[in-house]
Amino acid sequence: MIAYVNGTVSYKDPAYAIIDVNGIGYEIRISLQTYTALPGHGERCKLVTYLNIREDAHILYGFWGTDEKRLFLDLIGISGIGPSTALVMLSSLSSNEIRQGIVDEDLRLIQSIKGIGSKTAQRVILELKDKLRKEEFVTVDGKPNASQPNTLRSEALAALVTLGIPKATAEKSLDVIIKREGQGLSVEQLIKLALR
Repeated sequence: MIAYVNGTVSYKDPAYAIIDVNGIGYEIRISLQTYTALPGHGERCKLVTYLNIREDAHILYGFWGTDEKRLFLDLIGISGIGPSTALVMLSSLSSNEIRQGIVDEDLRLIQSIKGIGSKTAQRVILELKDKLRKEEFVTVDGKPNASQPNTLRSEALAALVTLGIPKATAEKSLDVIIKREGQGLSVEQLIKLALR
């Protein structure tokens, strides 16, 4: 998988950009959030990416930051939402607005996105609200919560899942460890304790 593309902007429009990496142009689908953040023609940039492989095409999606990519992956994990719909959602509202709408169970806000009907909006809220609350991405006032323990927990969780531990088991284990040991652990310590 292509984790990121680091190169020069050779073309950009609100739907996609072409990034030149040592003479190879990568066509990357982007959201309006990423389009706004992209520098001008000829300037360097780095986009984190997701490669969607279908029977008829390999499509590269790019994001200005890992936060936007994480939400994109959460959205495409929901039945009925594909990469194109997730990109429309990220183009209609900011990542924080979408997260806050899900956490607040604001059905009207999620439904206001083009192509999202009532049932899909309900499914998005139902499937993601607990996850987003647990990860504490959004605080009550709508600003992202970048607390250190949450970041460590997320990194440890990602590592455990990569090692083959079921996500639910890893989450329970990490929650118990953080509750028991407190917040002063490193990612490595969290992983080691969870693997015992």
